[in-house]
Amino acid sequence: MSEGQPMPQSQEEWLPLVYDELRKLAAQKMAHEAPGQTLQATALVHEAWLRLGGDHQPAWENRAHFFAAAAEAMRRILIDRARRSQAARHGAEARHVSLEDLELAAEADDDQLLAVHEALDRLAAHDAAKAELVKLRFFAGLTMEQAARVLGYSEPTAKRHWAYARAWLFREINRG
Repeated sequence: MSEGQPMPQSQEEWLPLVYDELRKLAAQKMAHEAPGQTLQATALVHEAWLRLGGDHQPAWENRAHFFAAAAEAMRRILIDRARRSQAARHGAEARHVSLEDLELAAEADDDQLLAVHEALDRLAAHDAAKAELVKLRFFAGLTMEQAARVLGYSEPTAKRHWAYARAWLFREINRG
């Protein structure tokens, strides 16, 4: 199924395709995690899937529409988890966030995740297209090539947008 083409009409046709792709992406990213990681890739994908409608999925226009919604669902899940964890620690001090090393939100600690989330909201108000790229890479775990395809960009354009977005987010996070 290519990025610009409409999703197949039957849920039975497209459901296994996109769900399996999300699971593979999450599993690849989480495979490099240290033992004891509290959030498992499969659990994140399952919860995102349920938030998107579970077995009663809305009519997705195309792959880009689905992956944008999936990235946003994963973002919200991870932010909710980070907020709960941070609230449990009562007054944890914020730490320096290096966007250079962050590739997947599940790898970030709660303070980093919340800092990126807040800055990403500001980036979305400034440049929504670049914010979507960050969501796909950081929250959904897509590679640069995959995110570029989903958004309909060339890979060099996606790399330029990514470099800009990382610099912008870094500046915003370190302002405070």
